[in-house]
Amino acid sequence: MQELVASTRRIEHGLMRPAVYKQYLLVLLTAILLFNYIDRVALGVVLVNIKSELDLTDTQLGLLSGIAFALFYSVMGIPIARWADRGDRVVIISLTTALWSVAVAACGFAGSFMQLMLVRVAVAVGEAGCIPPAFSLMADYFTRAERPRAGAIYAMGGALSFVAGFFVAGKLNELYGWRTTYMLLASPGLVLTALAWFTLQEPRRVHSTKQRLLATEAERTSPRLVQPSLKEVGATLWASSTFCRLVLCLSVLYFFGYGILQWQPTFFIRSYGFTSGQVGMWLAVTYGLGGLAGTYLGGEWASRYAADNERLQLRAMAIAIALSGVAAILAYLSPNPYWAFALIGFYVFAIYMINGPLIATIQTLVPASMRAVSIALVYLVANLIGMGFGPLAAGALSDYLRPWAGEESLRYALLALGPGYFLGAWSAWKASGTVERDLGARGS
Repeated sequence: MQELVASTRRIEHGLMRPAVYKQYLLVLLTAILLFNYIDRVALGVVLVNIKSELDLTDTQLGLLSGIAFALFYSVMGIPIARWADRGDRVVIISLTTALWSVAVAACGFAGSFMQLMLVRVAVAVGEAGCIPPAFSLMADYFTRAERPRAGAIYAMGGALSFVAGFFVAGKLNELYGWRTTYMLLASPGLVLTALAWFTLQEPRRVHSTKQRLLATEAERTSPRLVQPSLKEVGATLWASSTFCRLVLCLSVLYFFGYGILQWQPTFFIRSYGFTSGQVGMWLAVTYGLGGLAGTYLGGEWASRYAADNERLQLRAMAIAIALSGVAAILAYLSPNPYWAFALIGFYVFAIYMINGPLIATIQTLVPASMRAVSIALVYLVANLIGMGFGPLAAGALSDYLRPWAGEESLRYALLALGPGYFLGAWSAWKASGTVERDLGARGS
C-alpha cells in the first residue's frame, strides 16, 4: 500500500517522466486486459464440469459462452465508448474493472443455467468498459508510428490470458472445482481497479503545468474535443471502405475463432481423454508461446519495417490469416493430439500477428473524437457475429453430427469452421487497396 501511495504521489506531482509514465500506463492497461479476458478462457476449460453439474446440452453451453455474453458485451460497449470519447477514461476503466471482477466471482454461486447466464450478462457489461477506453487513452500517448507496437504489447494481455486461463484454471478446477476457480480468478481485478484509480491520469482532466507534462504535445496544444453525434460517427465510418472491410475481417475471424476456441478444451477431453489440467497445460503452452510471440512480432515488425505504411501492414495481415486457416484445418485432421497442439500453436502465432497493426490502423483511420466509439462499433459487430454465434454454431453443429459421428462430432464441427479464415484474409487484402486513399481523405 505504501508503494501504491508513493507511486500515486509521484504521478500527481509530475515527478514521473512522460516516457516512463506512458510505459507504465501501457503495462497496467495490459494487465487489466489479461484479467478481463481470463474468465472467458477459463469457461472453455470448465464447460465439461458445468455441463455435468447443471445437466446442460452442447447447444446450451454454446448459448452460455456465446450470444448470452456477447449481446450485452457488444451493445453496452457503445454507450460506454460514447462516454469515453468525452469523459474520464480512467474512471470508466476503474469502475468497469471493479464490476466485472465482482461478477466473475459471483459465477461460482450460480445454481442453474438461468442464474449462470444472468451473472454472465453482468460480467459482459463490466468487461465492455475495458478495450475502447484503453485504446483511446493509448492513442493520446503514442504516435502513429508507435501505435502498432503499443497495440501489440497491449494485445499481449489477451495472449497471456490464455496462459493463465488454460493452465491456472485447469489446475484450480482439478483441485477445487469450477466454482472456487471463478472466485479465485476474480480477485486480481480488484487490485488492478485500485491501481488504475489511484495511479493513472486522464489527459483531459489535467490542469496544472506539471501534470500536463504527462500528456502528448498534440493533447496539450489541441482545443477541447467536441463530440460528434452517433449519426455523424456512423456516417464517417461508413464512408471509409477500409474501415468497413476491417470490420468484416474481424467479424469473420471472431465467428470462426471463438467457435473453435471455446470448444478446444472440450475437444481434447472428449477425443483424446485428457483431463482439464492436462488440456489446460498444453493449451497454455500453445496459446501462450504462439500468442505472445505472434502478437509482439506482428507489432514490432509493423513499426520497424512498415511504419506509416498501413497498406503493407494489411497485406502482411492477409497472408498471416490465410496461413492460420490452413493450420486450423490440419489440426483437426490430425490423429495425434500432439501434432494437433503443434498446429494450433502455429495457427495462434499467425493469427495473433495481426492484433497490433489491425487496431492501430483503425485508430489512425478515424478522428480523435471518434476513437473509442469506432473500436466499440467494431467490437459490437464482431462480437455479436463472432462471440455471439460462433460457439453456438459449433455447439449446435456438434449436436447435429452426434448421431453420425458420436464422440467425434465436435472434431468435425471444428473442422468445418477452419476454411472461414480465408474470407477474413480476403477482407484484409481488399482493405489494403483502399487504406491509402482513406487516410489521404483524412489528411493522415
